[in-house]
Amino acid sequence: MKRIVVLASGNGSNFEAIVRYMRKCNCGIEVEALITDNKEAYAIKRAKKLHIPTIILNYSDFTSKDKYNHALLNKLKEISPNLIVLAGYMRILPSYIVNEFKGRIVNIHPSLLPSFRGLNAIERAYKKGAKCTGITIHYVDEGVDTGKIIEQRCIRIREDEALLSLERRIHRLEHFYYPRVIKNLLTE
Repeated sequence: MKRIVVLASGNGSNFEAIVRYMRKCNCGIEVEALITDNKEAYAIKRAKKLHIPTIILNYSDFTSKDKYNHALLNKLKEISPNLIVLAGYMRILPSYIVNEFKGRIVNIHPSLLPSFRGLNAIERAYKKGAKCTGITIHYVDEGVDTGKIIEQRCIRIREDEALLSLERRIHRLEHFYYPRVIKNLLTE
């Protein structure tokens, strides 16, 4: 059995899509835990509904970024997953975590990297008038959305499309492709 840990900071829709897909595909991959840095994250409610253990390392409870990151590192070492999956996790992992789990941390980003790295990628692509955008699934390195690309999927931005419509279509792409890429990484 392969084990993954999902790190999320907010809504957790990708987290839920991953859990549901892994259970449905019966492919020998188990979501071992959700780790969140936000005690208010809706992902916690999703984890409870899905009976996934949750570890809350509320960022504001720590006196420094370094203390938070060392607590996170200790939890990850304790669990020792085959893969760490970032799904709306809004913190940059320090080099000592990236190096400890080199090649075993993946992230999804709502743009076609290297375009629109960082926050608010969908909105920035939309406001810039981009003709297409999409998703990128990539390995995590020490930069911001700079790791080796595993897979990208493109969608055209419709001429009369509202931002909310574009966001929904991006999320559908994420929910479909992210679990499948994770499965492929762990079953190849």
